[in-house]
Order: sequence, then structure tokens, then C-alpha cells
Amino acid sequence: MDLSPLRHSLAHLLAAAVLELYPDAKRAIGPAIDNGFYYDFEFSSPVADADLPKLEKKMRQILQTWKDFSHREVSAHEAEALFAGNPYKLELIDEILTRGEKLTIYTSGSYDDLCRGGHVESARDIKPDTFKLSRVAGAYWRGDEKNKQLTRIYGLAFTTGQELEEYLKMIEEAKKRDHKILGPQLDLFVFSDLVGSGLPLWTPRGTLVRNLLDDFVWSLRKAHGFVQVDIPHITKKDLYEKSGHWDKFKDELFKITTREGHVFAMKPMNCPHHTQIYNRRPHSYRELPQRYANTTKVYRDEQSGELAGLARVRAITQDDAHVFCRASQIKDEVFGIWDIVEEFYGAFGFSLDIRLSLHDPAHPEKYLGTPETWTIAEDTLRSLVKARGVSAIEALGEAALYGPKIDFIGKDALGREHQVATIQLDMNQPERFDLACTNEDGKAERIVMIHCAIMGSIERFLSVIIEHYAGAFPLWLAPVQIAVLPISEKHNAHAAKVAEQLTEEGFRVEVSSENDTIGKKIRQAENMKVPYSLIIGDKEVEAKKVSVRQKGGADLGTMTLKTLLVKLKKEVAEKKTSA
Repeated sequence: MDLSPLRHSLAHLLAAAVLELYPDAKRAIGPAIDNGFYYDFEFSSPVADADLPKLEKKMRQILQTWKDFSHREVSAHEAEALFAGNPYKLELIDEILTRGEKLTIYTSGSYDDLCRGGHVESARDIKPDTFKLSRVAGAYWRGDEKNKQLTRIYGLAFTTGQELEEYLKMIEEAKKRDHKILGPQLDLFVFSDLVGSGLPLWTPRGTLVRNLLDDFVWSLRKAHGFVQVDIPHITKKDLYEKSGHWDKFKDELFKITTREGHVFAMKPMNCPHHTQIYNRRPHSYRELPQRYANTTKVYRDEQSGELAGLARVRAITQDDAHVFCRASQIKDEVFGIWDIVEEFYGAFGFSLDIRLSLHDPAHPEKYLGTPETWTIAEDTLRSLVKARGVSAIEALGEAALYGPKIDFIGKDALGREHQVATIQLDMNQPERFDLACTNEDGKAERIVMIHCAIMGSIERFLSVIIEHYAGAFPLWLAPVQIAVLPISEKHNAHAAKVAEQLTEEGFRVEVSSENDTIGKKIRQAENMKVPYSLIIGDKEVEAKKVSVRQKGGADLGTMTLKTLLVKLKKEVAEKKTSA
């Protein structure tokens, strides 16, 4: 069910309430969004989260007086008079007129707004218990930091009050799982004001988790014939001018001017570099596909207000890869990558939906290449999705600059959707960089390029799985897999021997040899989300066994180290997961 009309109607209701409580507020825009709506305002005095309850109350009062949403076309003069003194609405009016479109005003009760439409038929379709204002944030007008910062008020809206309550419970659970809180608590990463926002620093524990994930991806790629390459972190702007990225993204790049006056950029993507590795020499068709894998950082000059823990950063580690192949090899290569994606995300218990991200023909200026090239590329991916036997939603305007994508959408433990892996078919950069192979007839044949990222951004993926697991990683991924807990100091020596044996078997072990109570040691291991704790006292030393406690408090009883190792190795090998 499309809830956009309901949510957009509530944005109008919010604006009506704001104008009653803050008559001098200037309205900007108020669209429907996932799970709700927002409206941007310029206020003469600060408005904060503490003000939301009175705004909600006012919204419900006004709702009782509304009947329907009527609209009328107005002249430029009438529209400008209606919004006199409001620079945001006047700017929108100018844009609408420039596009040659009609100006329409939607009215409900005594509230008028400039609007294209998309509302519920009757205000009675809006139930008082189905919406709630959620938070206040700052937002630049038009998303441009050069413009004035406005106050954005967010709201939630669902079909029923029960759906709203369920969503609010999920939000509360999400707060407990917030990676921005759990990450530092578990000593995985830290941010430093001296280093800068959006630039995470990884501790030994966090680095270990990153490496385990990257090693897993690499093991899957290696089995499918990928080889590793490496590239520098900067490049002359010439590379991105040729690829087309400079024209589209130059304002989002970190730029460096050398002492000789040359302009370099810190790379925001890796694909143009990889084209130059491919083009280092001529290739025969017998050498294709060429599969390059490269885990490396890229850098994006994100606006400070858009940074969000690990979910959106300025230094992004990509597990990037590119396949250079013939058109006849596309199916096998895409399906090989698809197999990697399914095996990787299967280890985390993620179910995957497929989105086919296409270009928007109405805005060809956003993309490289010709309409004909896009048609071929998009039809190719459509046929592959069909051949794979899966269904996919099609998302207009979500394609990459250079080609359409198969995007994988994963659901976490709270049912939230995340765009995770991606496979992108690029027929445009091979043209721009003249990438070819010599075919069976001895002639140059244009090749295609397949971009594929499994985690995409390791930072973003870690933000997802920290919250997915609530910080309690499965055994294979936990930075500390086993905590050895001697009951008293006299058991420390035996505990050290147990830890040594486990370490020799490849496990990551910590011994809690401090002179603390066993209760405190157990709590510490629980707080650090260690999968298994081994308690060692007089009985365990005498019997040459360990008492095994699983994270969460499950007592697995006593067992020999040999028996425990069989269990743990099986669990690691199977990459068992729970969230």
C-alpha cells in the first residue's frame, strides 16, 4: 500500500500547526519519506524536540476541523501574493514557471500551500493515533551548505496505530543497538576531534573484525578467479575528466594542488584506476575475463550534517572489484559474483531482495553515454535477473553514472532494509578509455566492465552488522572469542595454560587474571559480548576440564578442552549466526 498520500497530507497538517503556534515561521518544503514525512521551516527562535508534543497536540486539534484537500490553479501574481515574504516558496514558484508548469494551491481547512498534489481524499482518512512527530534536525535549504540552515521537523506515519506502535518499539530497540554507542563501548573504533568528523580510527579489536570480513570476501573472490591489485590514493584530475567523474562530482572531491601547481584529487572511486591497469598492454580474447580485486580507501567531501557514525563517513573502505570481459561472458561473470553475494550474506542470516536500478531517461544529463547503450545494458541485466529465476523491483533514477545496477537489499534483525552488495554493468567507461581485446579475427573488440562490491563500504557494513547483532558477533567474527576466567589467583597458572592451548588452535583468547570476583569477571565478559567464557576453579583443575558458559548466561556444563575444541571449530567452520 502506498502511504505517500497520507504522509504528504500530514506534512501539510504539521505546517498548519507550526503556523498557528509560530505565525512568523517561513515554510520551505514538506515531502513524504520512508516511514513518515518532514517539513523544513525557518524559525525566528529555536525549536527543539521538547516542542514536539505541543505541535502534535495542535495537529490533532486542527485535524478535527479539516474535511478534504481541494486544489485550484493560480496565476503567478496570486501565488506570489500568497507567499509574499517567503523566499523559499517564491524560489519554487519561479522554478515551476520556468519549467512551464502550472501553479497549484492545495487547501484544507484554512491552510493553503503550494503543492503538486498527492493527498488523501478526505482528512477523515487520517486517524489521530497513526502519526507522531519524532525529532528536530538541521537541514540546509536545497541540501546546499552555502544556503541558510533551516529547521527540519520529522514525523512518523502508518496506516494503523498498531503499526506505529510496532515501529516505535523497533526504534527503541534500535537505540539499544546503536553502533555509534556500541562501537566505542566494545572498543572497536573511535572518532577524534583532532582528526576530524567522518574519519573513524580503528582500534586493534575493530581492525581485527574488519580484516576478518575482508578476508572472508577475498576467500570467496579468490575461488572465483579474482586477483588482487593495488592503486594509489590520489590521481591527476585528468583521469576523472576522462572517466566523466570530474564533471559530475568535482564538488564532492578532496582536491590537492601540488607545489608545482598540478591539481590532484583524493580518489572517490577506484574504477578509473583499474581501467589503466587493464590498459597497460594489449589483451587477447583468450585472456579474458580479467578480474581485479582491491580493498582500498576512497574519500568523499561529505557535508558535516550528513555524517552519521560509520554509516556515512568521509574515508570509505571499499572491497571493490572490476571484471573486464567480452559481452558474451557477462552472464557467467554476473552469476559468479551473485554466488559470492549469496554465500557471504548467508553467513549473516540476511535474506536478500533484488532491485534493478535504472537510469532516468528524463534526465540524460545525469549519465554518461547514449540512450542506445543504456537500453542494451538495462535489457541485459533484466534478462539476467529473469534467468536467475528471481523477481526484482525496478528503480528509475537509481543507476550509477555509467551503468545500471543489480542492487541487493538485505534485512537486518529488526526488519530494516539496507542496500548492501551491488553488481553494475558498465558499457560507457570502456568506450571512454578505449578498452578492447583482440578477437578471434585479429580485430579490436570493445569489452564491457562489471563493477562489483560485496560489502561496498566496510564502515557502513559494520554499522549494519553491529546493530544486527547488537554488538554480539558470532564466534567466527568476534574479536575475542573466549574469555578464560580463573576463580581466584591460585587458578591463574592453569588458566594461562588453557588459554595457550586455545591460542595454538587458532582461537582469540583473553585471560581475566585480575584479583576480582568471578561474578565481576563474568559481567565484564558479558559486557564485551564475548561468545564463550571458561570458568576455572578447584574442581575444573582437578578434573582437567573447564566449565563453559555461553554469552547470554547459558551454562553448557563442564567438558574437556578436546571436546570443547571440536564444538568451537565446527561452529567457526559453519559460520553459524544468530541475531
